[in-house]
Amino acid sequence: MQLGLVGLGKMGANMRTRIQQGGHDVVGYDPRPEVSDVASLQELVSSLTAPRAVWVMVPSGDPTRTTISQLAELLEPGDLVVDGGNSKYTDDLPNAKLLGDNGIGYVDCGVSGGVWGLENGYGLMVGGSDDHVTRLMPIFDALRPEGEQADGFVHAGPVGAGHYAKMVHNGVEYGLMHAYGEGYELLCAEPLITDVEGTLRAWTKGTVVRSWLLDLLVRALDEDPGLAEISDYTTDSGEGRWTVEEAIRHSVPANVISAALFARFASRQEHGSPALKAVSALRNQFGGHAVTDKLGRSVGETGTPPVA
Repeated sequence: MQLGLVGLGKMGANMRTRIQQGGHDVVGYDPRPEVSDVASLQELVSSLTAPRAVWVMVPSGDPTRTTISQLAELLEPGDLVVDGGNSKYTDDLPNAKLLGDNGIGYVDCGVSGGVWGLENGYGLMVGGSDDHVTRLMPIFDALRPEGEQADGFVHAGPVGAGHYAKMVHNGVEYGLMHAYGEGYELLCAEPLITDVEGTLRAWTKGTVVRSWLLDLLVRALDEDPGLAEISDYTTDSGEGRWTVEEAIRHSVPANVISAALFARFASRQEHGSPALKAVSALRNQFGGHAVTDKLGRSVGETGTPPVA
């Protein structure tokens, strides 16, 4: 299958490689000429054979809305656009209408896997019509983890469902990360525990709290014992806030997710927290998010695998 891919950042570039490894033809566009296959969005569209499929992988908000608007002018009836970024689900219906008025289809896809997706595959949460999702299944199959047919993929519902599912996924992620961070801090605080890293490593096999996130925390401690080089200043990219807003709208008592979000706000105040250092380290491990100081300035990145 042929696919246009707009946005070749940390995830987009790896996704291009994984889709190509799946035997598909990918034409990528990015404003940075050193990583782009074509010089412009117009050239990307012109290089694809109708009916076209274009995957948008750019920052949420105005960058995505602008790209969708440009594609609405460049594409033709029968073409299809996928928004694979972390857009808020409320943007999906307006995007779908804008494209639909020109006869262009729309699918929203929440993508999880961070900088490790190239090697491990991506978790995909998709919203859209049955026909549009079926048409894109060769691309979804190339991106998701290998194994059982349903692993790592769900057609969650109509337009908007994919980004809603990914929003809640990221809210849950906030809570899990902070629980690990608090456990790490409590182990550090107790003199009886003389091997904090070894204790966490022991939890990674056979226990009910084992997970990929825990593996990444142990990896972060291998690279930076005591997390001495990491600030506890932890940003948030929006999904946790949106999840809490949805919990309020639906009267769902999301106590853990809310507390984890507010803890990130607290991390930007003047104090030190081993728990929040652990959260910051985890964000860097799975997503390549920059580690920052108290003023939000980058102090370098650790744990990010090279792009193949």
